[in-house]
Amino acid sequence: MVDLTKKPYYLNSDDIEWVEKTIEGMTLDEKIGQLFILLKSVPGADEAYIKNQMESIAPGGMRWQGGSKEEVFKQNELFQRYSKVPVFVAANCDEGGNGVLKEGTFVASAAEAGASEGTETAYRMGYVSGKEAAAIGVNWMFNPVADLYLNWRNTIVNTRSFGSDADRVTENVRAYIRGIKDAAPNMACTLKHFPGDGCDELDPHISPAHNDLTADAWRKTFGKVYKTMIDEGLETVMIGHISQPALQREYNPGLTDDEIMPATLSKELLWGVLRKELSFNGLIVSDASHMIGLTTLIPRREMVPACIAAGCDMFLFANDYEEDKGYIKEALEDGRISEKRLEDALHRILGMKAHLHMNAEKNLYPDEKELSVIGCAEHHEYTKAAADAGITLVKDTRHLLPIDVTKKNRAFLVYVASTPNSKAYDGDPVRKLVTEELTDAGFEVTQCPSFYDLEAENGVNFMNFIKMLDQGKRSSFKDKFDVVFLVINVRGYAQKNTERVVFSCSHSQEMPWYVEEVPTIGISLNYTNHLIDVANVHTFINAYGSNRENIHAAVEKIVGRSKFKGTAEETVFCGRWDTRR
Repeated sequence: MVDLTKKPYYLNSDDIEWVEKTIEGMTLDEKIGQLFILLKSVPGADEAYIKNQMESIAPGGMRWQGGSKEEVFKQNELFQRYSKVPVFVAANCDEGGNGVLKEGTFVASAAEAGASEGTETAYRMGYVSGKEAAAIGVNWMFNPVADLYLNWRNTIVNTRSFGSDADRVTENVRAYIRGIKDAAPNMACTLKHFPGDGCDELDPHISPAHNDLTADAWRKTFGKVYKTMIDEGLETVMIGHISQPALQREYNPGLTDDEIMPATLSKELLWGVLRKELSFNGLIVSDASHMIGLTTLIPRREMVPACIAAGCDMFLFANDYEEDKGYIKEALEDGRISEKRLEDALHRILGMKAHLHMNAEKNLYPDEKELSVIGCAEHHEYTKAAADAGITLVKDTRHLLPIDVTKKNRAFLVYVASTPNSKAYDGDPVRKLVTEELTDAGFEVTQCPSFYDLEAENGVNFMNFIKMLDQGKRSSFKDKFDVVFLVINVRGYAQKNTERVVFSCSHSQEMPWYVEEVPTIGISLNYTNHLIDVANVHTFINAYGSNRENIHAAVEKIVGRSKFKGTAEETVFCGRWDTRR
């Protein structure tokens, strides 16, 4: 059983008495409810709906989707008002306060922070995340990401990782947590996704994923990050649906391939490595329970209780709560989950709530006046500073930069974005931002057409495709333009294992036929590994953000009004020689 007087809880006798009395006063259904963090998928603050959910289920924690800052503030206040036991309100802020609300501030991606000198950007990511999340009643941050970007093909952690070096990742993780604690002392932080993503190219949202390092290599990399932060008082760990076969077999040499399970179902990884070897005494939460990396291994009836039995204290999301609750009850009745395991999980959950002073009513909810901090001017200044510090000139092998717009300002803009996935598509606002920033810098911008736009504007018409094929005379193109900007804004999440550059149609004039005709500058507004698809673009920049601040900073650097300060890791070259030329 957990010792709540020790790290990371440090509870006094009064706090421990509150934990014990609270657990003693729970029904079995209420105890099971504490194991779940539920997702409120319907935006808004419907008081009757929330009251019924909080009183009938009594969940341990809540997540939500969508809503304005006023709506979310009211919704989260209702969560607490109608909860018999104070409820965790969790958020996912990889890049800043934009993780909680659309009005929130994007500060930087972890890749951008990792490319910057020092750790100030990571600190500000944490600080802004803490300030803006706490303003709407969040008390549990599902961050920072501690994954190492070791495989350039892995795009689920590409921008979410501080890099490939364990020491560098540790420094930034520490700075992020320090920012959170300076902004919101009563907010728990989470390291994720144990045992570590970034080794293979698979996304556990849609596929079983694996950390295939040797046990020794793991301890020198991922293990080093986790051990350091656990020793410094880390409160919670999120478990990825990711296996680590070498460690699992070290703790259980007889495991067959069929018995290798993701960490969420592995006692070897949770009790052997995390609890015993790394001495983690805090709260363990599973990653989202609908992810394919978990759900395709055993039936849900077995999987839900197996997560708790393996060592997860809390279970993220439910498919159907009443059904999932029934699975837990069955496992308690037949002994798959012992009474001791349930009591241990409950003590860790309630102990963490006491650690965050959630047992003191005055600490449960912020003043509505604090909403003014969300998206404030000060936080956007941090975004500007992060862009200036992080934007990276990956290569400029033909010494094209800086561009003197008084001599060469006729620009052809090729904007390549992710394939629209809705009929509601009516143009890309980021293309407009790019055009505006290039124009403000002194360029005369001509747009390359996009098949998506032609179809949206003209309807389904074969001539749209014919127009996309038309590159025109090379001589005319060279006479007309001084520079080509190939701007790539590809994003993706839980849909494909690896995101790549996808032009808007086959044989499109967007494709880089122009690189040996007119000097070309490639700019990525998101992923760092696009050189695999456009290797012969001889000048390439990683700008890390599709917001105005990052685009503006990149253009300023291109025209020589600011210096490039970011540093590229080897992963940007994707293990190939031709991406360097």
